[in-house]
Amino acid sequence: MQENSLGLMHFWQAGDAVTHTVAYLLLLMSVLSWYYILSKAWTAWRLRRTILGGLRQFWSARSIDEGVEKLKRFDTENVFAPLVVNARQAMTVQADSSLASSVDCTEIATRAIRQQISRASSRLENGLTLLASVGSTAPFVGLFGTVWGIYHALLTIASVGQVQMDKVAGPVGEALVMTAAGLAVAIPAVLAYNAFNRVNRITLAELDGFAHDVFALVTTGTRVPQSTSERITPQFVGSMPAKATVGH
Repeated sequence: MQENSLGLMHFWQAGDAVTHTVAYLLLLMSVLSWYYILSKAWTAWRLRRTILGGLRQFWSARSIDEGVEKLKRFDTENVFAPLVVNARQAMTVQADSSLASSVDCTEIATRAIRQQISRASSRLENGLTLLASVGSTAPFVGLFGTVWGIYHALLTIASVGQVQMDKVAGPVGEALVMTAAGLAVAIPAVLAYNAFNRVNRITLAELDGFAHDVFALVTTGTRVPQSTSERITPQFVGSMPAKATVGH
């Protein structure tokens, strides 16, 4: 037996359609999870840039229009700037026969802000379900490949009648590779899922505080101090859920 006969290509050639399907499935899950990991990491960096620089630029502006323009330069994800625009437009609803004009402008502004926060929350959560699914199922997909490889090894032993390492090394090695592949796909997905959950909570907390200030700005013309804003303005974001973890 040659020294390099038990390489990865040997294990691949020893597999059948089932193990090849499992391998392709793990590869697909890995590609999708890394796509969302990289894209959401880029999104998180840009949101952090908006929170650190964009909001400061907005409040340093001389008018709302100037503030929105400055904020848009930082808010490339369109999370904070549309909240100001929608709240301001809600305060200028003209009286007509619609249901929207039958309620107070402040209620319309509250609804507009809540809708924008809901849209932002949905965008931030995009991809987290896939990461959670990959983190939960990838080890079991790899385990299925492991069980199938051990099954092949047992069939080989039964057909030969005795244990020969050169006969069972292929199926056993194939089983071990499947286990490692399942873990390699699942671990990054789980870590990224928990990390992005934390980023989303921080971002939504910042967005909620910004929403209180914007509500006060468009309704009273001044920014309400942080200590009194929660008493004057409505609660836009409900209590955030506890940090979710993915079990295996």
